[in-house]
Amino acid sequence: MRHSAPVNEFAALFGPPQAEPVTVDWNAVESWLGLPLPSDYKALVTAYGPLDIGEAIWLHTPCALPGRFDYGEWLKTTHRDCRILSRSAPPYEPPAFHPAQGGLLAWGTTRSASYLFWDTSASADPDEWPVVIFYRDAMATDGGPWHTYDSALLETLSTAVRTGLPLPGGHTLGPLPATARRTAFLPGAIPWSPPVPEPEVVPVALRRAALAQGTGMEALHLLAPPPDVPYLGDGTWDGLFEALGTPLPSEYVTLMESYGSGCFSNWLRFSPPTRLDENGLARFAEEVLDGYRHLREALPAYYPLPAWPEPGGFLPFADSIEGDYLGWLTEGDPDTWPLIVHPRHADQGPPLPGGLVDTLLDWMRGRLETEGLAVLDEDDDPLEFLGFEPYTRF
Repeated sequence: MRHSAPVNEFAALFGPPQAEPVTVDWNAVESWLGLPLPSDYKALVTAYGPLDIGEAIWLHTPCALPGRFDYGEWLKTTHRDCRILSRSAPPYEPPAFHPAQGGLLAWGTTRSASYLFWDTSASADPDEWPVVIFYRDAMATDGGPWHTYDSALLETLSTAVRTGLPLPGGHTLGPLPATARRTAFLPGAIPWSPPVPEPEVVPVALRRAALAQGTGMEALHLLAPPPDVPYLGDGTWDGLFEALGTPLPSEYVTLMESYGSGCFSNWLRFSPPTRLDENGLARFAEEVLDGYRHLREALPAYYPLPAWPEPGGFLPFADSIEGDYLGWLTEGDPDTWPLIVHPRHADQGPPLPGGLVDTLLDWMRGRLETEGLAVLDEDDDPLEFLGFEPYTRF
């Protein structure tokens, strides 16, 4: 394959590379994707690396920067986000996305939080794949946010500079300045390698069966295998109960002794229960309740719950990655305390109907819809999301 022609054409408009490229093992990348990629894309990436084009378009490449960017994770997240967003915008039925046969395959984003793809269904030749844009600012327009250009990657980028690209809703991207520089948030990008499949802790067949059947901790262990050594902290349960001023439900104690601190399904986080410093449960609950009381004074309609140690007060013990809180209403015997979610982005709802383990199972199985506990999209594979990531000492 000859790479010089597209690189020369790009350099004539945007100038030569300004930074060292990031090495790409194209055979490994294309084998992982199950698709060949357009030759102009591979030529540009090989010569330039990840780019910020015209101060408006980010050309993403198979590279990584720990804590900031991973090409494989970016593809998966982009495809999922656009699939979900498409359900609320005309034509309301999302298109297919890679790895589905003929699905859209992302290659870039814009500073307006829009996404750029190839339509891999258009041709068996990747050099003939047209560019497709998902323009978020047109979500509410009659025509919807999707637009297909009759051009491949290099021609589309050139058009963005020379005349600008038409966007859904009557807007235009460009004309852009003819600049191409290393993406600012990827200054030390390194080569990316396809992920190595993780060994099965529990056979997939058993986990899929547990999505539909089973009860209690046995089913929970199949869906979210616990760690070999759970981390609870360096203290004792009695020390925690003294710090909180109350014992806690025995079901919570059993759950923590099995799992320890960590995060369920990349969403619901549990602090080390017996740790008594700023990272433990007692301090977590104290800080959350201090904030809750302050907000309740200012906005009582949105913060209606009593707060522990008030009678029947809300006592949080877990939080979501978006700032929602799961806790108990401390009414009577701790083993009868009802669970309740305080959602960050919605009005306060009623207590939950089940206990802690049943609630976790119903949530993971998609049978519980309550504000503050994330719900999977209908096209998600639950086993890609369900699990438990343990925390160790920190």
